[in-house]
Amino acid sequence: MIHRAHPADGDAAAVGSGPVDQGHFRRIMGHVPTGVAVVTAVHEGAPAGLTVGSFTSVSLDPPLVAFTVIREARSWPSIEGARAFCVNILAADQVELCRLFSSREAAKFRHLRWRPARSGAPILEDVLAWVDCDTEQVLEAGDHHLVIGRVRALDIERTAPPLVFYRGGYGRAEAGEPG
Repeated sequence: MIHRAHPADGDAAAVGSGPVDQGHFRRIMGHVPTGVAVVTAVHEGAPAGLTVGSFTSVSLDPPLVAFTVIREARSWPSIEGARAFCVNILAADQVELCRLFSSREAAKFRHLRWRPARSGAPILEDVLAWVDCDTEQVLEAGDHHLVIGRVRALDIERTAPPLVFYRGGYGRAEAGEPG
């Protein structure tokens, strides 16, 4: 049985008497380490991409994944318009690639090597793994979109520690002991 806290139980979040401060919320959520990925697509013949720290699996049957993207992201209209995307999972040595796709740089693919996934979306050279998807659903979630994709193909490109974002900085994660 799951115990749900009630205000009388001393749950600080439940006891709060006002709106959540955005800065405080951001600081607290920064304590949750996240993997880093670049979502890519090709729309009207041009590649597009953006960095996300919210990629996750959703379902095995059918195979679904998800990520969130801020509604104002410059590359989002192209990715949405493509109706398909590829999630490129970054390695710890790819911080610069992460920063490139987080930037306002217009020609992000100018000096990059990539090949098309089945969807046509770019698989970036030397990523850890990639997941090629058709857009299944886009939901509004506050100031973000929650994007759900149906997996059409996926693979591992190399073995290395993944890039992780934690408390405002980048790092790496090492494999733990088998469970």
